[in-house]
Amino acid sequence: MFKRIWEDIGCVFGRDPAVRSRIEVFFCYPGFHALLFYHVSHWLWQSGFRLLGRFVSHVGRIVTGIEIHPGAQIGRRLFIDHGMGVVIGETSVIGDDVTLYHQVTLGGVTWSPGKRHPTVGDGVVVGAGAQVLGPITVGRDARIGANAVVLKDVPPGATMVGIPARAAGPTAAKQEASQFDAYGTPSPDIADPTTRAVDRLLDEVRTLRDRVEELEQAAAKPEAAPPSDSEAEAEEAATPLGRRAAGG
Repeated sequence: MFKRIWEDIGCVFGRDPAVRSRIEVFFCYPGFHALLFYHVSHWLWQSGFRLLGRFVSHVGRIVTGIEIHPGAQIGRRLFIDHGMGVVIGETSVIGDDVTLYHQVTLGGVTWSPGKRHPTVGDGVVVGAGAQVLGPITVGRDARIGANAVVLKDVPPGATMVGIPARAAGPTAAKQEASQFDAYGTPSPDIADPTTRAVDRLLDEVRTLRDRVEELEQAAAKPEAAPPSDSEAEAEEAATPLGRRAAGG
């Protein structure tokens, strides 16, 4: 237990540039406090004291603003940054070295018994306000951008953005601590796939509009009047065939 607590404190370094000391984490980080309540409530839940486990979890929610069901399975070195509004459902499974930001929900979309909540792989970063819903799997080292709504499985290393979430940019390799992607967004240049699709449509509309303007300008030019009979006869007479006919 004490080893887990020491790891929970140490994992903040490298993921939060504002941290200054382990003492600061112990006294001032609600994400760490929520994990303390979780460890106690989860032990009670596993030991058969379900009501008492839920009560301890509820007290943790009141104190920290973070709701972690005691039935959830959480790996080592989870970091909940800021934390307010985080919800982790009963059948959620979270791997090692995962980072969750505020307002993240690992929720269910069905009342059916059994697995109802997501499985989050090792090294995943879930940005602020993201909703990961249903018994889906988020692959190892994936990134979920802020406010994304994830309803389908996420491949390992993928970056998901948008509503509903879609892959954005190339699949990332395993990240080192020095390459930590805050809020699940590795580059500000990555655009929402929907935005990219709309931009392509706008480019096509502009191209079609330019073509229509060209056709309208061509249609507006006055057409040359057809030659009169005398002009046609003169042109015909000017040809070699016409001269021979006139001479004959």
